[in-house]
Amino acid sequence: MRVFESTNRLLSIGLWIALLASLLARPAFLHADESKIEIRSIDFALRDGHYYLSADIHYELTQTAREALQKGIPLYWDVLIKVVRERAWLWNKTLVDFKIRYRIQYHALLNNYRVTNISSSDSTSYASLSTALAGMSKIRNIAVLTEGDIAEDESYHVGVKTRFDREALPLPLRPAAYINPQWYLSSDWLQWPVQR
Repeated sequence: MRVFESTNRLLSIGLWIALLASLLARPAFLHADESKIEIRSIDFALRDGHYYLSADIHYELTQTAREALQKGIPLYWDVLIKVVRERAWLWNKTLVDFKIRYRIQYHALLNNYRVTNISSSDSTSYASLSTALAGMSKIRNIAVLTEGDIAEDESYHVGVKTRFDREALPLPLRPAAYINPQWYLSSDWLQWPVQR
């Protein structure tokens, strides 16, 4: 009896270790293949005493995300924007840190996709998912800093990242969204030096 119990314990511990190892290894292995979200370009230019940011983002959704949209589940992304002053002896200093929040949702009755910039309350409808994603992918001429905020003898960089908000998914989907690589819909940071 004791031999049977200890064998069961070892099997159950072994199963837990195998499950944990597969959960930890699987996202890292599949992340690069599944994630199709990236910041393609940044333009940070000085005009009329202000620095304006423009960026191009590429969104390509996984099959799971497309199916969720088709079922009426809205998806949310935050476009994160930072301007950082680089310092040699101390931590870098963040001058600007804000986000633009987007929601995309499919409306079955109208057979269209609606993209809403929640930060500005602008909303546009599109006939297809590809045009909706294209509409969400261009950030143009956002005033970020004034000329006086940048010192001539300092180095600065601007960074842009898009982060998929898994917490905005319906509660039953959230646990799977953290372990299923189909829900890895965020980009890496793209940084660009600020030219004075």
